[in-house]
Parts: sequence; C-alpha cells; structure tokens
Amino acid sequence: MLVLPTEPRPVRLMNTIWADRHGVHEALTTPADLAQWLTATGLTHAEPVVTATDLHTAITLRDALRRLAALKTRDTRPTARSPIRDVGAAVHVVNETAAAGPCRDTLDVLGDQLRLRPTAPTADPTVALATVAAEAITLLTAPDAVLNACHAPGCVLYFAKDHPRREWCSTACGNRARAARHYRRHRPTSDSPTEAP
Repeated sequence: MLVLPTEPRPVRLMNTIWADRHGVHEALTTPADLAQWLTATGLTHAEPVVTATDLHTAITLRDALRRLAALKTRDTRPTARSPIRDVGAAVHVVNETAAAGPCRDTLDVLGDQLRLRPTAPTADPTVALATVAAEAITLLTAPDAVLNACHAPGCVLYFAKDHPRREWCSTACGNRARAARHYRRHRPTSDSPTEAP
C-alpha cells in the first residue's frame, strides 16, 4: 500500500508503516512487497528480484529515517516510534546506505539538529559536475516554487526563495528595484509643464 503517494520517496518509505483505526500496519513484510514498492515509486522500471537481505536493508533504512524524522519534527507520538532509538545509529544507517550509491554527501547530527555534511571535494570534474547535476534535478523538480529569477533592473541571477516575501537575489538588487520603481512614479512626464530658467 502506498500512503501519500505524491510525497518524496524517503517520506513514502517512512510511510510503509501506517495506521488506521485497526492499528499500526507494516507494508513491507516480504521481498515481493519491497519489489512492488520499488516499482510503484519509480525506482525501478520492472519488478526487481529482491532478496531477504534487501528487505532487511530497506526496513532498517526506513526505521532510521523515521527516527530522524521524529527528531526533526519533534514527534513524540508513541505509535510513531522507531525501533532505532539512537540518533547516531540512525545517521550511520542512512550514510552507510547512501554510500552504496553515487551520493557524495553525508548526514551529521549536532545536538538535536540534523545537517548536511558535504564530503571532501573530488579531484574529478566529472564527479563534481554529476553532483551538481543531481542537486539541480532535485531543485528543479521540487513541488514548491523555490527557484526564482531576480527581476531587478539589469540582474540575470536566479535564487532559491527561502522566504515568502523575498523578491530579489540580494539587498542591492532590492534597493535598485525600489529606486527604479520610485523614479518611475516620480519622474516628470512629457506632458507636464517645465519651468523656464
């Protein structure tokens, strides 16, 4: 069962534990369940051959993600608890799982805050550009309109809109746009009389 199927895949994996009035349910009980989930979420084109080890890895990752989601959202619901209690262990599971793929970033925890810890830069430009491209895919396909163009006079930059009222890429561009708007409102029109010298 796919709960909230439009959510990002990590959330969808977290949601393979779901609840209704009959209690808490586990959607990943067999390797076939995982194969079906991987296909339904677009991670594979055809149902893959999934082993018991793969199922164990998915459930461990899911439990780690749920533990970290609880930390991030300050979720204290007893039914939402993950079997992984230790935040450091959860971070280790996520990083260990990500290391099997092309991901170059890792997750770190400082106090009760989760943060991205980029790995050391690579000497290979192809790998570096591949990382940028992967990040761009995420940014460009985000469901919220977080990427904006700066429409200040003369600016050609883009920015990630991190506040609902943000309109420009920088304070300087904001000042320039406000000054241009003020000038347009207060400049003399060609129809207005001019004083003689």
